[in-house]
Amino acid sequence: MKLDYLHFSPDQPLPQVESRPHRAILIAESPVSQAWRDEVAAWLVQVGCLYFIAWGTDCEAWHDAVDWAVLQRFHFGEIPDDKFVMTTWHDEEPLSEALWFAGHCASHSEFELTETVIVHVSSHERRAELLALYRDSQHAENET
Repeated sequence: MKLDYLHFSPDQPLPQVESRPHRAILIAESPVSQAWRDEVAAWLVQVGCLYFIAWGTDCEAWHDAVDWAVLQRFHFGEIPDDKFVMTTWHDEEPLSEALWFAGHCASHSEFELTETVIVHVSSHERRAELLALYRDSQHAENET
């Protein structure tokens, strides 16, 4: 399993990355404009996110933005199975549980998702800390 980390400062330009099937865990620690949230959501769908887990500030709005980005990509028509993006938000649970969920429950019907990307929306980068928290969460027992 490949694990990656991308840090996004609110309202900053998005990086150019290769499109590949993956699950994304968005950790939102900063409020953002709706326009930028929509831009990030469309970018996530474009670069191959097939399972989206939102946690943190306005996580339900992030969830909705990704759902809308998928609908818009297919002009509100039928979404092919291999392009369907499952979305969840986790506003009532600790980050460690959302991370555990990502590693143990977030799967796709058409692809084995072997890559997980932590998308961190914050004014401060926390790469080492969040990657370690994800790895630790995968060994924890699910208490729910």
